[in-house]
Amino acid sequence: MESSPFVLGRSRWRKEGGYAQLLHVAFPLILSTGSWSLQHFVDRMFLAWYSPESIAASTPAGILNYTFMSLFLGTAGYVSTFVAQYYGAGRHDRTGPVVWQGVYIALAGAAVMALFVPAADPMFRLVGHQPEIQRQEKIFFSILCLGAFPAIAGSALAGFFSGRGETWPVMWVNLFATLVNMVLDYLLIFGRGGLPELGIAGAAISTNVSAFAALIAYVVLIVRADRDGRCRVLRGWRFDPMLFSRLIRFGLPSGLQFFIDMAGFTVFLLIVGRLGTVSLAATNIAFNINTLAFMPMIGLGMAISILVGQHLGRNDPTLAERCVGSGLHVTMLYMGFVALLYVLTPRLFLVPFGIRAGETYGEILALVTVLLRFVALYCLFDVLTIVFAAALRGAGDTRFVMVMIFCLSMGVLVVPSFAAIHWFGASIYLCWSVATAYVISLGLAFYLRYRSGVWTTMRVIER
Repeated sequence: MESSPFVLGRSRWRKEGGYAQLLHVAFPLILSTGSWSLQHFVDRMFLAWYSPESIAASTPAGILNYTFMSLFLGTAGYVSTFVAQYYGAGRHDRTGPVVWQGVYIALAGAAVMALFVPAADPMFRLVGHQPEIQRQEKIFFSILCLGAFPAIAGSALAGFFSGRGETWPVMWVNLFATLVNMVLDYLLIFGRGGLPELGIAGAAISTNVSAFAALIAYVVLIVRADRDGRCRVLRGWRFDPMLFSRLIRFGLPSGLQFFIDMAGFTVFLLIVGRLGTVSLAATNIAFNINTLAFMPMIGLGMAISILVGQHLGRNDPTLAERCVGSGLHVTMLYMGFVALLYVLTPRLFLVPFGIRAGETYGEILALVTVLLRFVALYCLFDVLTIVFAAALRGAGDTRFVMVMIFCLSMGVLVVPSFAAIHWFGASIYLCWSVATAYVISLGLAFYLRYRSGVWTTMRVIER
C-alpha cells in the first residue's frame, strides 16, 4: 500500500491512478454536479426575487423532500459501484441487469414518496414556521414528492455510464436537464411567455419536468450504447432476487447514509427556523452559496468511488489507494481557494440575491456575510468526508459510513442544536458553531477508517 494520501508524488500526473486518469473521469461529473448546483442556485435566486417567504420556505421544504428521497436515490445510485466492479472484473453481462434492479427500487421509492403528500400539512404545522411560510413549504414539498420516480430512476441509469468510466453522457444529460429547469423556472415562477404565475409551485413543477427529460435522455443513450447486447440492457429486464438483494445489502446503507446526513441538516434548518425568518433565510442562502462551490467536488468524489470500484474489481488495491490520494490533493486545492473567497470577498456571492430584493434583505445579507466564515472553516474538513467516504463507498464499506453519520449526526448536530435553542435560547452563531463541529468530526472519522485499510479487502460483486 502507498504512503499517506497527503503526500504528493513527483510523477503522479501520468501514472495510472494519478491526476490525469482521475480528472478524465471526474471532469464531466464535476460539470454534472456543478449543473445541479447551478440549477438549485438559480431556482433559489428566482424565488428570492419573487418574495422573502418563497426563499425562506424553499430550502426547508426542498431539503425535507430530498431527505426522504435520498434513501432511494442513494440505494438506486449505488448501481454505479456494482457496474464499476463488474466492469473492472470484465463481467459486462451483469451491468444491464443490475441497472434494472435500480429501476425497480425507483418504482418502490415513487410509491413511498407519494404517501408523504397527505402528511405535508401536519409536518410543517408541527415545525411551527410562520403561516405563509408553512403554506408555501407544503406546496413545494408535495409537488416534488409526486415527481420522485424520474429522479430516482435517472440516478440508476446514470450508474450504467459512470460505473464504466464513461462520464461524458452523464454530463450532457445533466446540462440538458439544467437548461430545461432554468427556462421553466423563469416562465412558471413569474408567469412569462403566456404561462401562469405559479411562484414556488412553478419552481417545483420545473424540477419534476427536468428530471423526466433527463430520464428519457438516459433511456435513449443506454439503448444506443448497448447495440451489440453485450451488457444485456434490454434482455436483462427481469427481476433478479439474488442481484436485487445484493444491491439492497450494499446500496441501502449508502441510501441510509444520505438519508441520515440530510435528515440531520434538515432538522438543523427546522430548528434554526424557530429563530425567525431572517435567521432562516440567511441560513438558506449561506447553504445555497456553499452548495454552489461544494457540489462540483461531489462529482470528484463520485469519480473516486468509480475508480476505487474498478481497481478493486481487478484486485488492485494499490492503484485504488493512489486514486484516493490524487483526489485528495485536487479537492483540497479547490476547496482551499473557495474558503479564501468566502472570507475575503463574501459579497461576491451575495450579488445575485440582492438583485430586485426588497429592504428586508439588507439584514439577511449582512448575516450571511458572517455565516460564510463558518462555511470557510468547515468546508476544509468537508474535503476529508468527500474523498474518504467516497473511497469507502467504492469498496463497499457502506455500513460503517452509515453508522458513523448516524452517531455523529445525532450526537454532535441534532441534539446539541435543539438543546441550544430550546433550553438555552442560543443565537444563530452558536447553532452554526455546532454545525461546524459536526462537519469536522465527520471528516476525521472517515479519514481514520480509511487509514485502517479494512476497505481494501471488500467487494460488492460475487466472488
